[in-house]
Amino acid sequence: MLEIRNTLVSLDLIEQFFCCDLDACLGECCIEGDAGAPITRAEYDKLKEILPAVWDDLLPAAQRVIEESGVGYIDSDGDLVTSIVDGKNCVFTCYGKNGMCYCAIEKAYREGRIDFYKPISCHLYPVRITDYPDFSAVNYHKWKICKAAQVLGRKKGIRLYQFLAGPLTRRFGKEWYDELCAACEAYLEQYDE
Repeated sequence: MLEIRNTLVSLDLIEQFFCCDLDACLGECCIEGDAGAPITRAEYDKLKEILPAVWDDLLPAAQRVIEESGVGYIDSDGDLVTSIVDGKNCVFTCYGKNGMCYCAIEKAYREGRIDFYKPISCHLYPVRITDYPDFSAVNYHKWKICKAAQVLGRKKGIRLYQFLAGPLTRRFGKEWYDELCAACEAYLEQYDE
């Protein structure tokens, strides 16, 4: 583990190669799992606020779930998460050609219709953050559906912490990310000698 300010960062972020390969996985992380994506209370409120802007991009089944249950719920672990359809699909999932899964929130953001990119847990994936009273743990969630991303990351020479530069900076700030990069580079230099 690396200690960066008030975080403990798994060495997996340095040692693992990673680069999403949507052509291979088709965005499966948005449609598989046993609960929705973790969200904060502020994100829950933001999702309700932006809902009209993304509504027409949502699947009819997702619209029904939101009408009946809202944009989020408390899961079996007591965490606030996005609502899901049929026990797996995030309600904000939409589909493109060839069955490619997209995030309706990110789509609307990229089209300039909203000012919210997407929940930070989605942006950070496959990294998961666990907040404790005195620190946050930053861990890599290894999952078989991301095997293609590991292969592509290795091929391109992109390590997990590099691939997630934007989301890690969004969550912890530029100074924190710069410190992480320095620690990662120092760690990797040990193996180059």
